[in-house]
Amino acid sequence: MTTRLEPADADECARALAGASAERRSMRIAGALSKAYLGELRATDVELRTVRIAGVVDHVPADLTITVAGGTPFAEMAAALARAGQFLPLDPPHADRATIGGVIAANSNGFWRSRYGGVRDLLIGTRLALADGTLARAGGRVVKNVAGYDLDKLVVGSLGTLGVIVEATFKVLPIPAASAGLSATFARAGEAFAAADALVRGASRQEAIVIERRSGAAWRLHVGARGDRPTVARAKSDAARAVADLRGSAEPADDVASRLVALRELPAAAIDGALVRAALPLAAQTAFAESAADLDAFTTLVADAASGIVRVHLRGDDDAVATGAVALLMAARAVGGSGRVERRAESLRERIGAWDPAEPRGHFLMKRLKDAFDPAGVLEPGRSAVG
Repeated sequence: MTTRLEPADADECARALAGASAERRSMRIAGALSKAYLGELRATDVELRTVRIAGVVDHVPADLTITVAGGTPFAEMAAALARAGQFLPLDPPHADRATIGGVIAANSNGFWRSRYGGVRDLLIGTRLALADGTLARAGGRVVKNVAGYDLDKLVVGSLGTLGVIVEATFKVLPIPAASAGLSATFARAGEAFAAADALVRGASRQEAIVIERRSGAAWRLHVGARGDRPTVARAKSDAARAVADLRGSAEPADDVASRLVALRELPAAAIDGALVRAALPLAAQTAFAESAADLDAFTTLVADAASGIVRVHLRGDDDAVATGAVALLMAARAVGGSGRVERRAESLRERIGAWDPAEPRGHFLMKRLKDAFDPAGVLEPGRSAVG
């Protein structure tokens, strides 16, 4: 039977970790459980919830920084910033439910990454409760076994395997004065991705450049821009020109922002079948997308065309879904990219793993880090690609 703990603060959290390590009790780290499907899950002796380690610790608007506790809901932090006319330029999936610690631990980026940078770029400080009960601050106290490591960079994407994020500091920005959007349809993938590429390489800095394809439908390009009014006007004009040059058909732009939010939330919506996430060279996106759309189990494709992150939702017969997922992982590898099964139905867990078994890059370093931060191996056993 799993014991649930909800520490009230960082010190109590650290003591809970020290106790688990001393007793060799395995532990799952959870915030709002919005991304509990990531990685490989095993039964654990303890589930530590961070929901009480919450709240804004420090916000100095003039400094354009904010410090929050790790269990703070992302939406709560966003509301606090909005009251000061500021925002954190991250648009992660599950933004309505996710905690700050979960966003960091999952390296949860949305479509704004190419415009503002990702979690690693915006995170400027962390405080971490380590498995031995030590509280470590990046750039601060030197901790035995982990001295010399950049905690801010390492905890991003660590899925709770290295420690518990109890505090984080981010760079923030003023809320832009203007916004605009454009959507267009294309008959072929090549045209849609060529239009997107023209915008990626163009002088105007779009906030989001996203391609969508659903089974039986046309290829759609969605573009969003924010900034001062002249910047947004230029971005909108450049987007319209790129669409026209590639023979696209522009659509009314009224709902572009809400459409981008819906597409960002594909990981939350894909509760059946399998969701494959591929990180690709930009030039390889078209061929990969065309191959994905030809799969028997293909349902939906969403590509962040500016960063090369492509998600494909497969549904239907388990055999077709499993075959399609493996084919997508192989296709990503073949073009120099990488892939993982981000989410899959319970019936598929024994058939396809979360991690590509033929993708060993970085595993040796990850194993060394895990051994240094959690020598007893109690934190999130089996969750990551290295166990």
